Amino acid sequence: QSTWGDYSRIIPSMDSARKALSRVSGKEEKDQSLWNDMQDSVCPSLTKKQRIYGFVICFVVGIAISIVGYITLLTGNLVSFAVLYTFGNLTSLFSSAFLVGPFKQVKNMCHEKRRIATAVYFIAIILTLVVAFATKKPGLCIFMIIIQWFALAWYILSYIPYGRRMVTNCCKSTLGV
Repeated sequence: QSTWGDYSRIIPSMDSARKALSRVSGKEEKDQSLWNDMQDSVCPSLTKKQRIYGFVICFVVGIAISIVGYITLLTGNLVSFAVLYTFGNLTSLFSSAFLVGPFKQVKNMCHEKRRIATAVYFIAIILTLVVAFATKKPGLCIFMIIIQWFALAWYILSYIPYGRRMVTNCCKSTLGV
């Protein structure tokens, strides 16, 4: 959406002025096509309130699915646990696509600060499923879940200013390093 707001639709001369300023400042005018709108959000017609509801509902559903996965682990069904836990985590993770849009979500995940944490997280997810289906070793599967937790925590800390640095310094002082 334009930084000039919706006034350009109401006042045609404002649109001309905005285009002229864009050319003078060297900034290219963004194409306001439906495709760009779809790139910016899951459903371009959703209001801010609806996006927040979508985020919360998707996040809570993801957590609920993960909890059901934990319950299946207690019953000894490792494959169901791995599938449900993974699907729940991915649902919760991608719930933020309601807020920022799916393309921006992926772009944020691939940002230089988050690239390694994202890669470790997805590799751990894949290995969790491989371990559950191929080896059926609960200890190794739980180890992969722990790696997922750490990778996800490191990913989340990248959004908090100085978050990673604070946690690193806290761990260093705790371990006496």
